[in-house]
Amino acid sequence: MKRLSYPFKKEDIKKLKVGDMVLISGKMFTGRDAVHHRIHTGTKPPVDLKNQIIYHCGPVIIEKGNKYEVKAAGPTTSIREEPYQWEVMRDYGILGVIGKGGMGPKTLKGCKDYGCVYFHAIGGAAQVLAEKIKSIDNVYWKDLGSPEAIWEMTVEDFPVVVTMDSHGNSLHEKVQASSKKVLDKLL
Repeated sequence: MKRLSYPFKKEDIKKLKVGDMVLISGKMFTGRDAVHHRIHTGTKPPVDLKNQIIYHCGPVIIEKGNKYEVKAAGPTTSIREEPYQWEVMRDYGILGVIGKGGMGPKTLKGCKDYGCVYFHAIGGAAQVLAEKIKSIDNVYWKDLGSPEAIWEMTVEDFPVVVTMDSHGNSLHEKVQASSKKVLDKLL
């Protein structure tokens, strides 16, 4: 098990390989479809994303006075961000993306070109992952709605697996190729 702690460093990201299990502690930001689209179409994000990790997540959060309580925070399907993700890597210097289901060739190339990794979080474990969020420190772009807003959070020992690394390796490609071989034999 490897550990990543905030502030995140590119040299630590570049040491990660496909298959590495990682516990992340520190600051992260959520960002889903609306955030990626808004950034892609030229609106500067309200936070500095350089050397940050973006979590493809629409958390279920209850506002209690001036505090927030996270009820669920599971990953959302990442492939929807495929048209934008590599440009967000390039333009804003993010080091990591967390989601589920994998991403495509543009993102894989972006990981290699810009020294980034794609982490897979466990789908279906939204309540367990919410327990790893120690605080919600701020929220931005609430006009997009709660699931689509950018939530700034502090996490502790947030569990993920590297499925695309900064060296151009993709567990998703390997699984797809292996599955195709089996399917071809069956057909």
